Amino acid sequence: MDNNRHIDAAERIKSSLGAADTAIILGSGLGGLSARLENAASLSYSEIPGFPVSTAPGHAGRIYCGFIGTKAVYCLSGRFHYYEGYSPDQVVFAVRALHCAGVKTLIVTNAAGGINTSYNAGEFMLISDHINFLPNPLVGRNNESFGPRFPDMTYAYDPLLRKTAKSVAENLGIKLHEGVYIAVPGPSYETPAEIRAFRTLGADAVGMSTVPEVIAANHCGMRVLGISLITNMAAGVLERRLTGEEVIEAGKNAASLFERLMTNIIERINE
Repeated sequence: MDNNRHIDAAERIKSSLGAADTAIILGSGLGGLSARLENAASLSYSEIPGFPVSTAPGHAGRIYCGFIGTKAVYCLSGRFHYYEGYSPDQVVFAVRALHCAGVKTLIVTNAAGGINTSYNAGEFMLISDHINFLPNPLVGRNNESFGPRFPDMTYAYDPLLRKTAKSVAENLGIKLHEGVYIAVPGPSYETPAEIRAFRTLGADAVGMSTVPEVIAANHCGMRVLGISLITNMAAGVLERRLTGEEVIEAGKNAASLFERLMTNIIERINE
């Protein structure tokens, strides 16, 4: 795997926006956090060499760099999904470019369907582990400059970052579940039978993203924190149909709480 493309993208990001060692990828409907950055500058993904284009609803396709408190942060408003027709390598292109730009801590967020029946729409889940039904982005020739051929995933979601997130949520009075995220290809929503099977496997929430990014970030030696917004209950949990519009609407409704939670977590990282 040639990483010159990722280096070129990293140089464009740093030369235009400056440096940061923390980055956050914003999920569907959660892009409003970028407006909370102070002294922010931004680039369209189309201006960055090698970057794919976000086509999913609720993904603006811009990268911002600004400050939360005294910490410089890259904020990606938009990610790339397998269901958009992108290859696994393209899905994680931004993560590898961020690694080349010097990012050490990656926060991934997403909109997810609640499988655990104790969850409610509008609540948050701290990702403790995952189950992957998406193609693994590490398949193919390994690039040793990113990481080893067989990276360990025992602590894919950094225990200290999770501890920080739980402490912040408790102090703010924000309900934060902790559970297992299962990633599926999409774009069709899951069937009730699939949700029952996923629950048996130990999954608490389901979505169509995030895990490839987490695998690539761990491969590159990044610390990772993952947080899901439960935008709806998964198929069959409630007796009604699912729509993409309710996912975006739930993101808007939870925006204020999400932004409070994330800004406080970022301020606490590496204190």
